[in-house]
Amino acid sequence: MVRFLSIGNPWGNTRSVFYGWWMVAVSGFIMMITSVPIFQASALWAVALESHFGWSRTQLGLALSFTRIEGSLTGPIAGYMVDRLGPRFMVFTGLSILTLGFVLFSQVQNLWMFYLAYFIMSVGQGQAGWLTVMTLLNHWFLRHRGMAMGLAMVGMGVGGLVLMPLIAWLINPDADRIGWRHTAEIFAVITLISALVLPKIIRNKPEDIADYPDGQAPVVADSDSQASEVEQNQELELTIGQALRTQAFWCISFGHGFGSMVVLAIMSHLGLLMSDLDYGLQTAAWIIMLQTSVSIVFQFLGGWIGDLIPKNVALFIFTTIQGIGVVFLVIGPELIYFYAFAVLFGIGFGGRTPLTTAIRGDYFGRASFGKILGISTVPMNVLLLVAAPMAGFMRDELGDYDLAFITLAGLNMVGAILFLVARKPKLTGNL
Repeated sequence: MVRFLSIGNPWGNTRSVFYGWWMVAVSGFIMMITSVPIFQASALWAVALESHFGWSRTQLGLALSFTRIEGSLTGPIAGYMVDRLGPRFMVFTGLSILTLGFVLFSQVQNLWMFYLAYFIMSVGQGQAGWLTVMTLLNHWFLRHRGMAMGLAMVGMGVGGLVLMPLIAWLINPDADRIGWRHTAEIFAVITLISALVLPKIIRNKPEDIADYPDGQAPVVADSDSQASEVEQNQELELTIGQALRTQAFWCISFGHGFGSMVVLAIMSHLGLLMSDLDYGLQTAAWIIMLQTSVSIVFQFLGGWIGDLIPKNVALFIFTTIQGIGVVFLVIGPELIYFYAFAVLFGIGFGGRTPLTTAIRGDYFGRASFGKILGISTVPMNVLLLVAAPMAGFMRDELGDYDLAFITLAGLNMVGAILFLVARKPKLTGNL
């Protein structure tokens, strides 16, 4: 039975590492190369593109809306495909599509080419990114699911910490450097190499190598008390139809959507907001880097906390903190408020990020996880569809972002409450 991968250490002994932890490392890297350049760095691309083409904030914000249209259309399809074909295949196809998108992005000459390139990149990200790697980890972990997903999210955070200042430095329109076109070409090379290498490492589920989730064989009860404990800890394995009939499915889906609206708007408009206040692009990158640094810590802590207390309660707490952070962006133009935003937003966003996925695994099981996760992204993506253009439109019409961010902070709190009331389903005759 190949349950562990043995690796050497410098002291001459060997220690065994559960192969699932290698899946965590691979997942973290995939999250980094698929999420950071497209979503976290979108505010930086926007500044460079505004300087180069003179496009409005509304036009730039629409690009991220097109990614949400893609998510709404292909999320359920990707969920079905990852359950049917496996994460390994999805990573290869998704990264290949993402490579094509980066190549096209580097050749953009007008607005429709920009929209098309961003749409193709988002399709690739949707196939290889969050949904696929979270399904992979949901197969590999049960007891440590929250921690595993949190550690994978740290990969995205570390990527933001390293890549955000680098991208800002490379594409700064006020400096004579390689520029945004050549930077996009570099990412195309990275994703192409990853598409060829990573699928050779990935195993879709522990059963493929005669292993078990968490590396532990199922407990066989030999007494009534142990049988009761096993039954209490046993996961539900809901079908997509059963999941859709639960209140928890809809509370989590819309809670995730309302909580994520503000994230998408911030990612696309924070650099532009700071530009309005005469802060440079590098200053914006440092604020984003601080937020990312804090979120790295709390992506791990959030997953760990979610394995200790009810995940819906943890999600309520972290989503509330995220909303409070957004309020600091409209208190005043001083840089201290941006630092306060970065810390609070990092705590809230980082803490809730792994839990929004882990709670679905706890509530609905492994068998149909990809389909359930894919369907649940539809209401989320519909809400995300309006986030970036709404913020851009309000700024263009009113001259500032105050009303847009206050509105988003309020919707964020609606999401926090929905998480709180999402209770774990019980398998009854109604399901």
